Amino acid sequence: MSSAAAPVIIHAEPLGRFVQAVVAAGGSAAAEAEAVAHNLVEANLTGHDSHGVGMLPRYVDNLLAGGLVANQRLRVVAEQGSLLTLDGQAGYGQVMGRRAMERGIALARTHGVAVVGLANSHHLGRIGAWAEQCLAAGLVSIHFVNVISEPIVAPFGGSDGRFVTNPMCVGIPIEGREPLVLDFATSRVAMGKVRVAHNKGEALAPGILIDEQGRPSTDPGVMFRDPHGALLPLGEHKGYGLAVACEILAGALAGGSTLHHAKPSPDSIINNMLSLIVDPARLGTAARLASEARAFADWVTASPPAPGQRVLLPGDPERAWRRQRQADGIPIDATTWAQLGAAAAKLGVSAPAA
Repeated sequence: MSSAAAPVIIHAEPLGRFVQAVVAAGGSAAAEAEAVAHNLVEANLTGHDSHGVGMLPRYVDNLLAGGLVANQRLRVVAEQGSLLTLDGQAGYGQVMGRRAMERGIALARTHGVAVVGLANSHHLGRIGAWAEQCLAAGLVSIHFVNVISEPIVAPFGGSDGRFVTNPMCVGIPIEGREPLVLDFATSRVAMGKVRVAHNKGEALAPGILIDEQGRPSTDPGVMFRDPHGALLPLGEHKGYGLAVACEILAGALAGGSTLHHAKPSPDSIINNMLSLIVDPARLGTAARLASEARAFADWVTASPPAPGQRVLLPGDPERAWRRQRQADGIPIDATTWAQLGAAAAKLGVSAPAA
């Protein structure tokens, strides 16, 4: 299935300028366009092409169809002490997520903890970015997310989509080391990774997909036809259970909605997120966290590696990808590059030379 076309290689700076120009051409103010471009390119730099600039064509389509609204503001739904509920009003998730975390960080500084519900944001991108924002402030954070879009993940024991990839994320600072950033979809892989494989003409490993009749498949194309197949949950019943928890915590407790009613609009990707943000200093455990997290990280990574392997902590692979791609450039498969050019052309922007 592999495509023979060589990937385009482009460095982060010109790629970011291109994305920023496209978002600005869609009506976004300069600061919003820069925030969206930075977030998407950072996803590519960290090796998560699924959440990178390949999302831009869908953003453009959503914007033109009205499911994504430029220059939106967060609306405060409720605020009491350390509790805050916000509505993103279908604005760019890259902006809604950052502003929500700014509010949450301030509350955690004041109260020691913040519980932030962000509902009705457009696609929030790589959730690890919001944990990293909290980490930069020295805070621990946990994030639960659901997705209001076409259901594409089957429940354990089921044969069709009943929810989406529902990620969760944890950020923990480790004194003297890079922080721990655990960020994963509760499906076997993120849907964006299926899109990337499809665009590259590559098969997926067994055990990731089922087709429209519930039969095992390695063809990512089963997700791009009607009727479509489904992704399987991570870790069978365990990942399924996490997905259900994310659906209810983010979709209901955070003030959003869950996938059980009318068919979602194909013209939007709505995320809801419940974030718990903790200040270890205010909790009185900062010194304990610093010593224990570092000691455990050193101990666990000292495990003798299996043949051909090495022991990494969550967040280490992303940092390695960032170093490599900052130096060598970001590879974008030929199909995705063509899709980016077509999306840009809808808004009167030309793609750069790669």
